[in-house]
Amino acid sequence: MKAILYHQFGEKPGITTVPDPAPFNDGVVIKVEATGLCLSDWHGWKGHDPDITLPHVPGHELAGTIEAIGKHVSHWKPGDRVTLPFVCGCGICGECRSGNHQVCDTQFQPGFTHWGSFAEFVAVKYADTNLVALPDEMDFVTASSLGCRFVTSFRGIVHQGKVQAGQWVAVHGCGGVGLSAVMIANALGANVIAVDIVEEKLKRAESLGAVVTLNAAHIEHIPEAIQQITWGGAHVSVDALGTAQTCYQSISCLRKRGKHIQIGLMPEDPLIPMGKIVAQELELLGSHGMAAWEYPQIFSMIKAGKLSPEKLIGKTISLEEAAKALPELDKYREAGVMVVDDFGS
Repeated sequence: MKAILYHQFGEKPGITTVPDPAPFNDGVVIKVEATGLCLSDWHGWKGHDPDITLPHVPGHELAGTIEAIGKHVSHWKPGDRVTLPFVCGCGICGECRSGNHQVCDTQFQPGFTHWGSFAEFVAVKYADTNLVALPDEMDFVTASSLGCRFVTSFRGIVHQGKVQAGQWVAVHGCGGVGLSAVMIANALGANVIAVDIVEEKLKRAESLGAVVTLNAAHIEHIPEAIQQITWGGAHVSVDALGTAQTCYQSISCLRKRGKHIQIGLMPEDPLIPMGKIVAQELELLGSHGMAAWEYPQIFSMIKAGKLSPEKLIGKTISLEEAAKALPELDKYREAGVMVVDDFGS
C-alpha cells in the first residue's frame, strides 16, 4: 500500500510503498477513505511525542470501511462504514471500566503508538470497544474531521467545561480545534469570543457563531480586553493552540471561579499564574479526546441541526499533497480543516 513514511524526526516525509497491514486478533484493518491533517501530526513528526517509534506512518483522524477483521472481533464485519476516536481504550482497565477510555492505561493511538492513517489501509486494535458506526447520511470527509479536533473540543466544552447558555466562552486560536470549540459553545447558547492573529480565521469563527472576535496581532492586552467585554472575565476559556502565550492569556482572562480548558498541545510546560489560580479559585482542566460510546450525543446534535462539522472543512487534498503539507502545519494560516480523500490509484 501507499503511505506517508518518515525515518527520522523532522526529515522530509515522502510517499512510499509498505506492506499491507494484517488485523490484530482484537482489531480490524480499515480501508481509509478520508483522514484529517492535524497539528498533533506535526508535533509527532517533530519528535514531541515519546510514544512514536521510527520509522513511522502518521495520521489519526480517519474514517473508512472495514477491510478485514481479527479472529476475536464479534461486533463488526467487512464493509461496515466506521470511524473511531484517536485514543482507543482497551476496555478492561480501571479507567475504561469507569467509561473514560480517552485516558486508558494501555491506550492504542493510530499515528502515535502505532502506524496511522496517512495510508491506504490502517490496522487498529480494540475494535469492539472503539469503532463507531457512521450514520448513513454522513460522508467520510465529515466523519474523519470528528476524530480528534472536534471530539476533543466537544469533551472540553460539554463535559469538562460544562458550558451553559448565557455564559462567556473565550477560544484562543481558531484552527480546527478552536473553530470546533466556537461551534459547539455557540450550539449550547454561550457567548463566544474568538481570538487569533489571522483575520480570515476570525471571519470563519464569526460565521460559526462567535459574537466577538479579537485579533491578537493588533490588541496588546487580550486578557484585559476580554475582562472588559465580559464584565469580569470569561466563565470558560479554551487554549486551542498550545503556546505559552495562549495558555497564559486563557487563564488570565477568566472571571473568579472560571475554568481553563487546555486542548492545544505544547512541547514544553508553560509558566502559569498560580497566584491568580489560588486567589480566584480557578479550575484548570484538560481534554484528551472522547470515548467511542459518547459519539451518539454528537450525532444527535448533528441530526438536530445544532452542529454542522462539515462547515469546518477548508479543503480536501491528496496523500501526495499531505506529505508536502505536514512539515508546514505549524505555519498553516488558512481557515478550516484539511482532509485527505485522494489516495491515488
